[in-house]
Amino acid sequence: MEAGTKALAEYNESGQTFNLSSISVADYLDSWIDTYCKMNLKYNTQLGYLYTIENHLKPSLGMYRLKSLTPSAVQEFVNSLKLRGLSRASIVGIFSTLSAALDYAIEPLKYIQYNPCNNVRIPKDTAPKKETRYIITPEQFKQIIERFPEGSNFYIPLMIGYYTGVRISECFGLTWNDVDFDNQTISISKALLKRNCGADVREILKKKGMKEEKSAWYFNSTKTFKSNRIINIGDTLCAALKKAYDRQMANKAFYDEYYTKIYKKPEQDEKGDTIYRLIEIEAGVPCPLESVDMINVRENGQLLSMDSMKYCSRAIHYELKINFNYHSLRHTHATTLIENGANIKDVQERLGHCNIETTLNTYTHNTNYLRNQSVEIFEKAVHK
Repeated sequence: MEAGTKALAEYNESGQTFNLSSISVADYLDSWIDTYCKMNLKYNTQLGYLYTIENHLKPSLGMYRLKSLTPSAVQEFVNSLKLRGLSRASIVGIFSTLSAALDYAIEPLKYIQYNPCNNVRIPKDTAPKKETRYIITPEQFKQIIERFPEGSNFYIPLMIGYYTGVRISECFGLTWNDVDFDNQTISISKALLKRNCGADVREILKKKGMKEEKSAWYFNSTKTFKSNRIINIGDTLCAALKKAYDRQMANKAFYDEYYTKIYKKPEQDEKGDTIYRLIEIEAGVPCPLESVDMINVRENGQLLSMDSMKYCSRAIHYELKINFNYHSLRHTHATTLIENGANIKDVQERLGHCNIETTLNTYTHNTNYLRNQSVEIFEKAVHK
């Protein structure tokens, strides 16, 4: 009896529960996707996790029994990612997915007692980190607007991004009832998301790179609860939006029954939550669904989506020789505010960051202006 108690104690100390499970890491990860991720995570996050599992975790660790996975095996796997040339950021993303899955195996499943990811070291990058965030100067933005002037499809998305710093999905999810012209505010409460209609995330991953016949645009919730916010806008953007609204109403009258109306159709996602698929139908065709007045549409009313911005970005990059993606407008907006003395808390709320650390870490380091400003502040303080 004493020997049995001692054996059980040693067994428990090894990090394995007494109620053993012979499930493999591969099978467990499949179960984790189905029982946890689909019920709790956003659609794109599910896709990202599944891609990591199928392309990195299963090939290297899938053959292990869950109860036999050790820190040394995880460390060897992490080291192999480094040897394959993956960046530290990519390795952290893969490692974090594994660690999150194994945490769930501890609680609530109680398959294991400790996480073998604990104490695993992620190798540091030896090469200098590439700067991928681009700041658009006022002169460059003027060039961009001259290339895509008032009345073009991309004028309003560019203006909104530059003057508000919203995410691209938030910009293209805007409807006219989100704009309060009297108080000069824009309400951010939803985002535009492309997803397959009713398909399992595994099927979507298998078809990645192939034409997706069932894909459609949906209204999605914003990135985090902090992303729901009201943004004040200035006279420049307000005037541009008023002109765009008037132009859209004129186009609607001109095309009449041939103008494309956009409706939202309620559906359910994997978690059972209501999501809305956007459907385009000519105005002359009766439709019982609720219509929505999108801000970003083509002249005939057809939806203008994030995919459309790819052409705009390529034109700016190759024709104007400006390093550009839509997120650079957000980075430019935030950096401009901070460099000109805006309160960091106000910037956080304007950008919709969940916590102020994200704003501080992303936008308040490594700019020449801020470094020089720090020197000037100190010089003035000691030489009064």
